[in-house]
Amino acid sequence: MSKSKNLSIKIKGTLLDFNTPKVMGIINATPDSFYNQSRKLFVDDAIQQAEKMLQDGATILDIGGYSSRPGADHVNEKEELERVLPIIDQISSQFPEAILSIDTFRSEVARQSIQAGAGIINDISGGKLDAKMYQTVADLDVPYIMMHMRGTPQTMQTLTDYPNGVTHEVMKYFSERRIEFIKSGAVDLIIDPGFGFAKTLDQNYELLREMSTLQALACPILVGVSRKSMITKKLNIEAKDALNGTTVINTIALQQGGNILRVHDVKEAAECVKLFSETVLF
Repeated sequence: MSKSKNLSIKIKGTLLDFNTPKVMGIINATPDSFYNQSRKLFVDDAIQQAEKMLQDGATILDIGGYSSRPGADHVNEKEELERVLPIIDQISSQFPEAILSIDTFRSEVARQSIQAGAGIINDISGGKLDAKMYQTVADLDVPYIMMHMRGTPQTMQTLTDYPNGVTHEVMKYFSERRIEFIKSGAVDLIIDPGFGFAKTLDQNYELLREMSTLQALACPILVGVSRKSMITKKLNIEAKDALNGTTVINTIALQQGGNILRVHDVKEAAECVKLFSETVLF
C-alpha cells in the first residue's frame, strides 16, 4: 500500500501537505449536536477543548454553529454568527499556530469567520445552499472543503436513491461541482464524501469500500465518521460508546486514501494515524 503523494493546500501563506494524514478536531457551538460531549456553547469551554485537542495532536479545529444532524433545527444566520465568531476570535488569539476551519454553508458566515481568524471553509452543501459561496472562497483565497449531500439537514435522509450506485454518484457530483468551483477562481479544494448525509446505512459502507476511487480527483479527502449512526446502528450502541467502532472505520478510511480524519476524539485518531503511517510504503 502506498500513500497519496504531492497533495497539499495553502493556508495563510504556508503549505500544509498530506504525506501524513491529519486530524481535525470538532468543536460544536450548538445545543443539539448528536454527540453531546462535542457541544461547546461557551467560549471558555471551547478554548479548553481547543487546547486539549491541539495537545492531543489535532492539526485543524473545525468550529460549527449549525447542527447538521438529520432533522436538526434550522438556525438563522445571525444566531450562527453569534455562536461561532467569539470562539474563533478567542481561539485564534490564544493559539495563533492553530488552523481553524469554519463549518458553515452560508457565505457571509464564512466571510466573517475568516476575517475573525479561521483559515478554511467547510461546507456540507458543496455550495448548493448559497450561490455566493464559491465566489466568496475565491475572494478570500482560502481552502474549501466540499462535502457531498443532497437537500438540507432537514430533508437529506429522504434523498437516498442512487440508481447508478452511491460511489458513482458521489464521483459525478464532485467532478461537476469542481468545474464550477474552478470557474469562480477558487484554488484549494478538499473533498468529503459525506458519510451519513443523504445515504442509507448500507450505502455508507458501500461508499467506504469504494472510497479509494475518489483519489482520481487528485484532491485531499476528508472523512467524517466519528461516532455516527453508521457505527452505532450496526453495533446497536449509543454515540457515547462508539469510540472503538470509530477507530476501526477511521483505519479503513486511511487505507482507502483518507487524508483528514474529522473526529470528536483527537488523541485516539492521532494514534490511529501514527500507527497507520508505519505501515505505508514510501
